[in-house]
Amino acid sequence: MFFTRREALQRMGTGLGVLGLAGLCGDRESIAANPLTLKQPHFRPRAKHIIHLYMNGGPSQVDTFDPKPALTTHAGQRPASTAELKTENGTGGLRPSPFKFPKRGQSGLEISELYAETGRFADDLCVIRSMYTDIPNHEPSMFMMNSGHVQAIRPSYGSWLLYGLGTENESLPGYVVLSPGLPVNGAANWSNRFLPGVYQGCHLNLPVDFRPQQVLPHLENGQLSATSQRRQLDFIQQMNAQHRTTREKEDPLDARIASFELAFRMQAAAPEAFAWRTEPESVQRLYHGTDGKMNGFGASCLLARRLVERGVRVVQIYSGAGQPWDTHGNNDGQHKQLAAASDRSIAGLLADLKQRGLLEETLVLWGGEFGRTPASQGNDGRDHNHWGFSVWLAGGGVRGGLAYGATDEFGFKAVEKRVHPHDLHATMLHLMGLDHERLTYRYGGRDFRLTDVSGTVIQEILA
Repeated sequence: MFFTRREALQRMGTGLGVLGLAGLCGDRESIAANPLTLKQPHFRPRAKHIIHLYMNGGPSQVDTFDPKPALTTHAGQRPASTAELKTENGTGGLRPSPFKFPKRGQSGLEISELYAETGRFADDLCVIRSMYTDIPNHEPSMFMMNSGHVQAIRPSYGSWLLYGLGTENESLPGYVVLSPGLPVNGAANWSNRFLPGVYQGCHLNLPVDFRPQQVLPHLENGQLSATSQRRQLDFIQQMNAQHRTTREKEDPLDARIASFELAFRMQAAAPEAFAWRTEPESVQRLYHGTDGKMNGFGASCLLARRLVERGVRVVQIYSGAGQPWDTHGNNDGQHKQLAAASDRSIAGLLADLKQRGLLEETLVLWGGEFGRTPASQGNDGRDHNHWGFSVWLAGGGVRGGLAYGATDEFGFKAVEKRVHPHDLHATMLHLMGLDHERLTYRYGGRDFRLTDVSGTVIQEILA
């Protein structure tokens, strides 16, 4: 049982409106145990927020952050050491990368010329070159990277973080997903699953010239003033609170009550938070593309900075709709185009976060669901590769200027200090002050956690 606006109005008309509306405004916080309330971490956190730059489709590690000179030496060959590594579509001989990998920063970290601007922050980046995952298909691998399981049955890591830590701003969603259209798997990538619904990611499709009212339905009430809405909501929440007294612990009910409050508060908070055009021109230019104009990815990066600055816990930014990094053909040309559309914006985000002192408390993650083969698919493509790929982290308590782990000499398979998504998630939770083995939720008669029954914190990358 849950009271909606219509049911509340009906009861108000029968006389229940005399049930103490006066004084409710001063006691709203006691109506329900708000599941978004800021919670104590397990230990002192290194980071408070996460910005995830998701290159959906799978960027090629040997063209971006894992240089392999041996590919040139053995071009066109398929050495015996790689014969057992099966891929989704089958591949040909080894294919060298046409891109140079200059050493950047004081650390000398080798980064592809595709990410020349991002490379200026080499001493802030921790590149994990030894990632691997379970299945070489987009759908299960995206579920694994987002929720720690290859099937759509577990909550996303953003939902787990909201559940474990709450949010610093109860007037905005604690978990925001910025994506032009829906990627593979759609909303299942940021689902709350069996966690209360208030922890689900809030997806926004934001064109560059958007107004918040265009993308957030019902952000404005054309019939009632804010005062009238507040009185109406107070009455609804009082009845829900009466109903709640008969239920000692009902997380879904608390979540729905909290969602009413969040929706009301967003009317005032969201238009200001998403108004990136109010930023000084000098700040906006940081996020412009190579053509000197703001594109969708750049605007999302600027919005991510504005959101974490206002206490939002997790922001995910998807690079393009569909699977833009799925380069089965024209790998080199597509990587040039995709990197050009994101490189300056990523560098701008890192620069902006550093300038404001936010990078120290914000963990930035770059990567896709897997990588691509160092061997060719067709004449000019690269196939899916789940055996070894790269992601990088910056800020939030991570050691910069570091290349962690390694793939084999061709970049096919992780062979040194291998890192599974469970290990990555365990480390992310650790940096946020949470023990991945203690962050559990009881459902269906057992305790679940993001990392299932495995996962190890990567201690060597911690600052």
